[in-house]
Amino acid sequence: MLSFEEYRQYDALGLAELVRKGEVTPQELLDTAIARAEAVNPAINAIVFKLYDQARAAAGQIDRNAPFAGVPFLVKDLGVEVKDAPIRTGCRGFEGKISKLDSLVVEKMKQAGLLIFGKTNTPEFGITPYTEPKLFGPSRNPWNLAHTPGGSSGGSAAAVSAGITPIATANDGGGSIRIPASNCGLFGMKPTRGRTSWAPSHGEHWAGAAVEGCVSRTVRDSAAYLDAILGAHPADPYRIPLPERPYLHEAHTPPGKLRIAYSPNHTLGKKVSDDCLAGLQKTIDILRKEGHIVEEIPLPYHMEDLTKAFIVIVSAEAAADLQELSDFLGRKTRPRDVESNTYAFHLLGKAFNAAEYAYAKRKWSDISQRIYAATAAYDAFLTPTLARPPLRVGELEQSPAEQFMIQVINFLGLGILAKATIDDLAEKIYEYMPWTVFANVTGQPSMSVPMHFTPEGLPVGMMFTGRWGEEEVLFRLAGQLENAAPWVDKVPGSV
Repeated sequence: MLSFEEYRQYDALGLAELVRKGEVTPQELLDTAIARAEAVNPAINAIVFKLYDQARAAAGQIDRNAPFAGVPFLVKDLGVEVKDAPIRTGCRGFEGKISKLDSLVVEKMKQAGLLIFGKTNTPEFGITPYTEPKLFGPSRNPWNLAHTPGGSSGGSAAAVSAGITPIATANDGGGSIRIPASNCGLFGMKPTRGRTSWAPSHGEHWAGAAVEGCVSRTVRDSAAYLDAILGAHPADPYRIPLPERPYLHEAHTPPGKLRIAYSPNHTLGKKVSDDCLAGLQKTIDILRKEGHIVEEIPLPYHMEDLTKAFIVIVSAEAAADLQELSDFLGRKTRPRDVESNTYAFHLLGKAFNAAEYAYAKRKWSDISQRIYAATAAYDAFLTPTLARPPLRVGELEQSPAEQFMIQVINFLGLGILAKATIDDLAEKIYEYMPWTVFANVTGQPSMSVPMHFTPEGLPVGMMFTGRWGEEEVLFRLAGQLENAAPWVDKVPGSV
């Protein structure tokens, strides 16, 4: 069996190459990953379901020529399904729910040689940008256990950062790949809408805002992973042309001279932390040194784009989630079946009528047109991924007064009260994550790159959003930045 010190020297493609050469077996890699998981998961709470026996059975059937042959792998417990594995989405109400099939992307993961040996923690229904479900408890950041890895793919990011596996699934409906990538010192690419499929369980999530992807230690792993899982199902609502060349090739291709716009300004007019601004300036300096044109532009979006357009759609999706829970339970969902915040959020969704939903969706088009007009001349738009470094666990929880208001809303079924206070409900979250959601509205590819660390040693990501369908440009740029400011050898010391 490979020692952990040896195992951690390799990214996913590097481990697969060892398997191809016969220097290590898939079973040995899996044993090392499981040993690491058993050692650190009690501290970081990243893995909520163990699938060790399934993975051991699959290890003997691996095609050694597959791109990720024998690489241990973790799947987020939200969005995609793994046959015969529990799927709880962080919700107590789904007790006993077992997936009856593999999602299309999971079939592709297995064909690529990935060994799925566990499922990772997520907030209930993926609603929050931190991973602290009441059902499983909070995941913790390996860089400092007092801090959150972010969300909603926080369990996956914590596991990769802690060295359990070099890559794990993540998905992103408002920042849920990029937020935990930023918080955990990882690379995270949100692909273009339609690049990957939710079939056969769903055609879309969050009205097309959500897309499947991964978090990884290296750019090339994310590129090869997207090569492995991309493509639409015949019944999918979105279609996108296939890339001309493999993304893995693009990750090793110089980007040429790019025009990159940036903004240091907060969408809500709030303060951006000095650490995030320092990371932004550091990144700008590196980009200019690499020969790119970097120019500041005004923000092409506004506060009301978050509160009056995005939340209407997402709260309606929460109401739909609880209706699906009711279908599973065979009765109407009760407040005790879910977390209080989730129940209140679903009441908010129910308080909007069909006309308000349709109007909010039309506003997405307005936002997309405005962003396109402001950024069309540029190859990428740069901001910090988040307005602050990783928060402490529990920092975004409600105050006692806010908790009381939620209890009143839930007890009386007053979705209309939640509707009246939507700006206040939104501000606390979007003060922390003012930029990530817009690429979900537009469908553009967007990536978080680990470009900076605070004096306390906490990671800070920088976010680049590209033109629709042009992941290849972002992968080229990310590969260049990975060479110019290497991060792969930086590892957390808390676990």
